[in-house]
Amino acid sequence: MPAPAVPALQKAGEGYIEGMSKLRMALLGLVLALLFSLGLILGVLLPRLAQWVRQPVAYSTATLLQQVRTISELVTVQYVIEKVVVVEDVKWIAGLGENRVLMIAHGIVKAGMDLSQMQPGDLELSGNRLTIKLPPARITDAYLDEKQTRVVERTTGLLRFFDKDMEQTARQNAIEEIRRSARNSGILKDAEDRARAQLKHLFEPMGLQVEFR
Repeated sequence: MPAPAVPALQKAGEGYIEGMSKLRMALLGLVLALLFSLGLILGVLLPRLAQWVRQPVAYSTATLLQQVRTISELVTVQYVIEKVVVVEDVKWIAGLGENRVLMIAHGIVKAGMDLSQMQPGDLELSGNRLTIKLPPARITDAYLDEKQTRVVERTTGLLRFFDKDMEQTARQNAIEEIRRSARNSGILKDAEDRARAQLKHLFEPMGLQVEFR
């Protein structure tokens, strides 16, 4: 009977093991080469990237002023005020010579700042500190809401003629009254506070510390 081929099988097994070992060594060498290359790339790029991130952005007052002017229309505060206005014209005897108009006036008053008129000297930039000189707030508009404004009483004296101008006078007086009431209620301060908040919202995300003078 022929002898079993044990030596041949053993030799084949040793060749397979030796081949796998060489493959593992080749893969390990490839991984080490990739890691070395990656480390080299990061070593070169990271310092440059860090320098680019740390480098502050330089702003000029002209650039900042242009951005201020773009939000000029947003800095507006609106008050809604209701007033009772009475206009009387008494001649001779009350009840006989008295013309009277009673009006409930529903008015709207707006106040704001015209930031479009700001000049380069109104902004001072020192490092990351931006100091702004705001223009004074002012009332920009005051008018009556005609849909809600109404005359609730109109009286003409027995010895008088109807005066068609009294209602117009009442309207003019109402506008002055709501304008004065809005001013006394602090509409100008609210407009200034709104402007400050808008400018901080604009510049603080840019890394600037905003102050006002």
